[in-house]
Amino acid sequence: MRCYIGLGSNLADPAAQLRSALGQIRNVPQTTLVSCSDFYASAPVGPGEQPDYVNAVACLETALSPEALLDALQAIENLHGRKRTLRWGARTLDLDILLYGNQQLDTARLQVPHPRMAERNFVLEPLAELSPELTMPDGTSLRTLLAQCPPNRLHRL
Repeated sequence: MRCYIGLGSNLADPAAQLRSALGQIRNVPQTTLVSCSDFYASAPVGPGEQPDYVNAVACLETALSPEALLDALQAIENLHGRKRTLRWGARTLDLDILLYGNQQLDTARLQVPHPRMAERNFVLEPLAELSPELTMPDGTSLRTLLAQCPPNRLHRL
């Protein structure tokens, strides 16, 4: 299954966190890292004063179920010292399943497509770098989402 993963970090050398996470994603069983976007710097979305984020999107091919992939990604986050104390707070590493093929999932643990990706240019821009002609499971084109996305201080690193 082709899927797209959002990567983000704004603590403890964020670019190094993303590079390390990509190395660990390469070791996830039954999963191949196909490609990764460039890294982008973006303003934080969340509470309080936070440092800017470094974000990217990775394309994977996986035979894992969505939940098994989520488990693997959360294990990588934990290796990076991820603390889940404040929603949308600063973090060493955030790995989100953005798209899992054309599936639409809504479980207690996982929503796919990611429920806020259409609002986040730091997800849509790197996703468009990898797959500019992509269409969401509901038929909306990635180009349409980009055109409607609110601006955020975003630049390629």
